[in-house]
Amino acid sequence: MRQLNAVDTQFLNFETSTNVANIGGLAILSGGLSRGDLVSLLARRLHLAAPFRMRLVPVPLGLDHPYWTEEHAVDLDYHVRELALPAPGSDEQLGEQVARLHARRLDRRLPLWEMYLIHGLAGDRTALYMKVHHAAVDGVTGADVLAGLLDTSPEPPDLAEPEFPDSPRSPRSLGSAASADRADPAEPEDSAESSGLVEIAEPAETIDTREMLARGIAKAVVNPANTVRFLVNAVPHLDEIPLVSQIPGARTISRATRHLANRLAGTAEVPEMPRMLVPRTPFSGRISAHRRFAFTTLPLEDVKLVKNALGVTVNDVVMALCAGALRQWLLKHGSLPDQPLVAGVPFSLRTPGDRRTGNQVTIMITTLATQVADPLERLMAVRDAMRLIKERSSLAPARWLQEMSDMMPAALTGLAARAAFNLFAGSAGPINVMISNVPGPQLPLYISGARLLAYHPVSVVTDASGGLNITVFSYDGSLDVGVIACREMVPDVWTVTDYLGEALVELKLLVEQQ
Repeated sequence: MRQLNAVDTQFLNFETSTNVANIGGLAILSGGLSRGDLVSLLARRLHLAAPFRMRLVPVPLGLDHPYWTEEHAVDLDYHVRELALPAPGSDEQLGEQVARLHARRLDRRLPLWEMYLIHGLAGDRTALYMKVHHAAVDGVTGADVLAGLLDTSPEPPDLAEPEFPDSPRSPRSLGSAASADRADPAEPEDSAESSGLVEIAEPAETIDTREMLARGIAKAVVNPANTVRFLVNAVPHLDEIPLVSQIPGARTISRATRHLANRLAGTAEVPEMPRMLVPRTPFSGRISAHRRFAFTTLPLEDVKLVKNALGVTVNDVVMALCAGALRQWLLKHGSLPDQPLVAGVPFSLRTPGDRRTGNQVTIMITTLATQVADPLERLMAVRDAMRLIKERSSLAPARWLQEMSDMMPAALTGLAARAAFNLFAGSAGPINVMISNVPGPQLPLYISGARLLAYHPVSVVTDASGGLNITVFSYDGSLDVGVIACREMVPDVWTVTDYLGEALVELKLLVEQQ
């Protein structure tokens, strides 16, 4: 068994009827893919996808973070589902279906993932939507899971059977009767086809409740030490912690303690973070339980043309495109603030080769220069802002999210998370929007022989992070974009993807005219 770390647990704790911590992706495939082929693939490769085999075990009384235990058998009848759009299904209809599926919480009694094979798309395409709970994966481990299902050729290779001690543990069908009581009658789109349970292990080890309680009590005793460690380590970084950085005096204390620590350690000074005031926007505040999802694909060649001509990075261009698109959306709604929007940008804390389980992430904050009308000037402002947080992170990686999560006694983390979200819901929040750019493979990939045409990320919106999230994934010469939003706050989410394309065309034309 393995225990969730503090950040993993926070992704469980902040969930409410409206805040849901599902992350996933929408794969667009050429031609057809049958549910039988997909189930067969999963049965053969489930040993490569650890999060698909793990189930939560809570500690009694919530005295400590939960544990993962490996399931004896995974019920693919439940986890793999099938539906169809009215043919010929449009991208907008697909986005609407994905939004509905993404808003549903996962059943914590089972491994925290679901897949939906979606037929009926126009252009002889099939879609595969997958969602996993953020407590189970971060960007790196999620990519590992995806890689286990993908091939570099239409002919899937023969993978060696998994080897486990004391048991063959080879995936094998056990029949479907046991899955009947797990079917959700409220979901008529689920396939009636039966694939049954897939055995993947000997019966899971028994988790000693007394041992879990003893560990939880021991951690509670030493928790004050975690609080002291957080205060010592986090104070130099107060100016980069959302919301905390806005408290009067926080920046001064942060600067002074950071300067003293660097002098004592003989390390280089890190750059100063600018003061970031978070303006209120139509997507600030308490979100609803309903989502909108839109997606688009941008040519990576055009992004690189801008990058090379102006001496910036691909990520700088992506951030500038998001800034331009958000500016246009806010102008359309008569809500453009005079000051720049503040974006949260996820950063991985993993070093090369680090494959530790659990979330190893932090959030850095940056300005988006949405108040700047000139696109080139806006791009340069975004470049400078991104360069600053990269320099900060490389000299002193921001681990405040992990340390703050570790500081709170496990029994109180749920209450604290919900209280914080209630506080954020009544204000502009600590940030306006989440933006993430994930590099991916630059070669064609296949799922059971069907070519992957695009892979659009589907991420998270919350009361604290704003009702809009833009995530970009680069794949095979393209940037595949997924935009998830609160339905009530951003009902016209497809205009955001339109504005992203327009912002790229605008920058490309300006570069070509120079």
